Amino acid sequence: MALVRLGFGRQHLCLLKRSFLLLKLTAVVFAVLLFCEFLIYYLVIFQCDWPEVKTAAHGSGQKTLKAMFLADTHLLGEVRGHWLDKLRREWQMERAFQTALWLLQPEVVFILGDIFDEGKWSSSQGWADDVRRFQKIFRHPQHVQLKVVAGNHDIGFHYQMSTYKIKRFEKVFNPERLFSWKGINFVLVNSVALEGDGCHLCSEAERELIEISHKLNCSREEPGSSLCRGLQPLPGSAPVLLQHFPLYRSSDANCSGEDAAPLEERGIPFKERYDVLSQEASQKLLWWLRPRLILSGHTHSACEVLHGAGVPEISVPSFSWRNRNNPSFIMGSMTPTEYALAKCYLPYEDTVLVTYCVAAGFLVVLILSWT
Repeated sequence: MALVRLGFGRQHLCLLKRSFLLLKLTAVVFAVLLFCEFLIYYLVIFQCDWPEVKTAAHGSGQKTLKAMFLADTHLLGEVRGHWLDKLRREWQMERAFQTALWLLQPEVVFILGDIFDEGKWSSSQGWADDVRRFQKIFRHPQHVQLKVVAGNHDIGFHYQMSTYKIKRFEKVFNPERLFSWKGINFVLVNSVALEGDGCHLCSEAERELIEISHKLNCSREEPGSSLCRGLQPLPGSAPVLLQHFPLYRSSDANCSGEDAAPLEERGIPFKERYDVLSQEASQKLLWWLRPRLILSGHTHSACEVLHGAGVPEISVPSFSWRNRNNPSFIMGSMTPTEYALAKCYLPYEDTVLVTYCVAAGFLVVLILSWT
């Protein structure tokens, strides 16, 4: 009888140990998932701060606009998008974007093209599915404005672009080319259409830009001219130019920083009308619009260059882990006369993967120690 009781006691103790081990394993798995899929975004983005403009807005009577700039989200489509890749990348972008909205409270968000990866060839059903997922990932409160420019993956390169694809894109995203808020003018350019070969869509794009140029000139230099009568008055500040393709530069050889292109790729020459705009189109934009700042995407890497008489252009890196281990976005504090920019990095994908590997190793040690 005593032996039976002893055996029962040992079995009961073994079950308790097994339950305790299972509880510890569950706690470790839950803690790692919570950290890697939620908390890490708050810990990293919490370190980002809005930059201060040199001239305080309250001292000059100007209001500061908080603008967020990101690029190249490349939401995967039905053709090349594996479901696991979709799930991982889209969850990363959703958590990063929603966390940034909650912590940083931007007033306007600009996405600089290549929102989708397969918009250039997606079917009607595929396009509708991609749009639905985009609207879920980048949902935002009504008081936050979201503005988007078209990229080559959204409507195709020049030889793939069509009126249908452009209208399909503009039906979802406001086709507004000139956006003004708090005395600041933003010009949103369809840079894919700046081929300069006289095609119908290219001619239409240039005509729109010339009209915008006229409006901006009237606001800055000729408010009393007869040529400006009947035009809605615009703020007199030089515009901020937003587009997908960068203005012409020979390569990324002069780019630097941890999120610039890899060293072995920086010296590779850029192809006009493919990697960057042509020299002719770039010069036209500078002449017509006379911007004070240019922001672009497309290269997936960071770069800062000066054009013409010292007009800065910032290439915004990709927002997705699919294109970069260290994605980021730009935070801009802007007034009609001044601006200040700061970069906000997202969690490194390597950090998350290493955390999972360390946790897996710890779980293996726990299990082996029990056996």
